[in-house]
Amino acid sequence: MRDVFHARRPDLATVWLGLFAGAAAVAYLLPRSTTLALVVAVVIALVGVVVWNPVVLPVVAMPLLVDADRIGDLSVSDFLLFGSFWVAVLFGRRPFSRTLRNLLWCVAVYQVASLFAVIAHVYPKNTIEWFHAFLITGGALVVGWAIGASGKAGWGLGLFVGMCVLISINAIQGGIVQLSGGVWPLHAVYPSWPFALHKNFAGPTVAVGTLIAFARPAWLGWKARFAVPAFVICLLGVFFIQSRQSLVGLGVSMLVVALRPGRQRPRGAGVLLMLIVPVALYVMSSVNADLTDADGFNSTTERAVGLDIGWQAWHDNPLFGAGLRWFVADRGYPGFQPPNAVVETLSSVGVVGLAGFVVMMIGAVVIAWRLPREFGTLAAALTVQRIVQSQFDQFWVGAHVSIPFVVLGVCVGAAAYAERRRSEEPSLPLSPSVTPAQQGT
Repeated sequence: MRDVFHARRPDLATVWLGLFAGAAAVAYLLPRSTTLALVVAVVIALVGVVVWNPVVLPVVAMPLLVDADRIGDLSVSDFLLFGSFWVAVLFGRRPFSRTLRNLLWCVAVYQVASLFAVIAHVYPKNTIEWFHAFLITGGALVVGWAIGASGKAGWGLGLFVGMCVLISINAIQGGIVQLSGGVWPLHAVYPSWPFALHKNFAGPTVAVGTLIAFARPAWLGWKARFAVPAFVICLLGVFFIQSRQSLVGLGVSMLVVALRPGRQRPRGAGVLLMLIVPVALYVMSSVNADLTDADGFNSTTERAVGLDIGWQAWHDNPLFGAGLRWFVADRGYPGFQPPNAVVETLSSVGVVGLAGFVVMMIGAVVIAWRLPREFGTLAAALTVQRIVQSQFDQFWVGAHVSIPFVVLGVCVGAAAYAERRRSEEPSLPLSPSVTPAQQGT
């Protein structure tokens, strides 16, 4: 079967000429600057990988999307997403499926609606963030599409979940150290390996990995011996990290997966419901403890202050908001990003921008839900998870947005990949990783 990830490859003479030129450049630079020669060699290697198989770069980038370390003004996650986006645009499969085009139109609605805020408030961070918002939404969708449409969804999401497992193991280790030291109740764990992550960044990230392992759609081609331990470890990781918004979002999204009718529905919905009750009680008791805390300095009261500041910024600029990233741009308000998606969007881009935001997010849920059930359930549940999480924390935070949109794009691409395979070989089952024997069960 021909490769469905269409790449415009150069001819052999061009490849050899490029290799010769690159080798000559490295040989020339090596005695003069080892560092520069190494950088040039790495760039040549990356170009070679892209020429050989363009989808390799987006796939390999998947586990590193969780890295929030900074490279100048960009995070490592954004830097890799930016590079993967251009690889997907230049070498990706065409045409985009109707589903992906509809999702991109939803993103375009938000971009146009938020453009009014960029025009109304002229300052650098406002303009830069407008382009960044497209990268972590529309750009992420295109990157995910490239992975799914190439038939590498299992590898891409497998690498991402594997990274979530590593983060969770580090969090579990930190929790065990606390318990062995007699610390009770447990304090929130801030993972330190393989990346140092804040609990409110690590929690939502690991929650995405937990949901993917829980849903485990057949088209990923994962065996239970990988998916089940990954789910258990990631679930424990979310508990030890103690990001409450992640627990709430994960619980709601797992219910979406477990209760949606269909052959792909995971087992154990009853057990899941029993687990959600104590989690809900823990979250409510934890918030109540924060509200009654004598010193008044805790995450709940800080969020209340952030909401008040956000409401004030919107009240002063009701139609178009105070501008994107107003809380770090010296716009006359305290620098506190509102911990709620609605308030954050209202304060940044006003009522007009919020209307576009609602179209983008609700449209994404509806479009994902209308995919074939084995692809759409995970896509819709993951989008719901992000919406629920962001009611208790910041929404527009780099990888917090890009990771769910990348996975949504992977689901859409995987659906298109399965459809193309079925049109070329009608005897194939709908999910490319499901054997005919499994299809009959």
